[in-house]
Amino acid sequence: MADRTTYHDQTNVENTLKLREVLKTLPDFARDYFRAIDATTSSRTRISYAYDIRIFFEFLLNENPAFRGKDMHDLTVDVLDQVKAVDLEEYEEYLKVYKNGEKLETNGERGLKRKISALRSFYAYYYRREMITTNPTVLIDVPKIHQKSIIRLDADEVAMLLDYIEHAGDSLTGQKKVYYEKTKERDLALITLLLGTGIRVSECVGLDVEDLDFKNNGITVTRKGGNQMTVYFGDEVAHALDRYLEVRKGITPVAGHEHALFYSTQRKRIGVQAVENLVKKYARQITTTKKITPHKLRSTYGTALYQETGDIYLVADVLGHKDVNTTKKHYAALDDNRRRLAATAVRLREE
Repeated sequence: MADRTTYHDQTNVENTLKLREVLKTLPDFARDYFRAIDATTSSRTRISYAYDIRIFFEFLLNENPAFRGKDMHDLTVDVLDQVKAVDLEEYEEYLKVYKNGEKLETNGERGLKRKISALRSFYAYYYRREMITTNPTVLIDVPKIHQKSIIRLDADEVAMLLDYIEHAGDSLTGQKKVYYEKTKERDLALITLLLGTGIRVSECVGLDVEDLDFKNNGITVTRKGGNQMTVYFGDEVAHALDRYLEVRKGITPVAGHEHALFYSTQRKRIGVQAVENLVKKYARQITTTKKITPHKLRSTYGTALYQETGDIYLVADVLGHKDVNTTKKHYAALDDNRRRLAATAVRLREE
């Protein structure tokens, strides 16, 4: 097992190569920043930052008269000192709707916050190293994120979803029934695992069969940032996985995908998009008012765990949140419901 190349390792290699290509499209001095954050960020984060920084420089070159006519590779680090706070406010406005080639791009609160945060980090690096004398990013406000209510499945909807996956074939015929029977055990195991552990879809598709430990009912997941953690599951998950593994034995995987736990119909490691599609496909048979994604299944698990235990720190740990405040923000409404109970929990006088 020591020489096994994990999905996480492979993804890091692919992302590193992709990042190098993106860096070729940025000003040369930007490489120093990405080299510096290599040890403290994931390869996926660095690619996101590189795309976000590129949008900023494209904005300067295309929208700011002071830089018009210049080429990306003409820009040197002192360009950062020429940007004023008012330019960044214009950039923030620009990000809400802009053209990327022929495609129209839009950003909501979260997209805006991420892009401004990437730029702040970028500026801070050069400012701390005294390569620039100003840092206008600290003079503008980061967009405020308004919390949305958690969309999740209720307990009866969870039962209906799993029942539907188990018995959907009863009403199918022909090729649809053949396809359903071929993927039934995989889909049931996959969705049961997401609902029963709260792992992220990226963690789920990254699982290798060797990550399963039926002796302790646990799976080894690689969290965001690369840390590994054992997440435990109950008997329902164990049963669904066990049935799928029997089916998996009959699959001859494409070379290079032998270790993957979940296979696509092409006998390769299943991808995030495929999981999102199958969750959507089954969930819309159960509810048309809720847009259910793998992340909503994660919220469903987190909510159920919090309601059962009342332990926000346990929920944060199991979900892999580095900061418990992230968890608290998501489950604030549930806390409010618990606080309401305090109104009737203590009797001041017996009637």
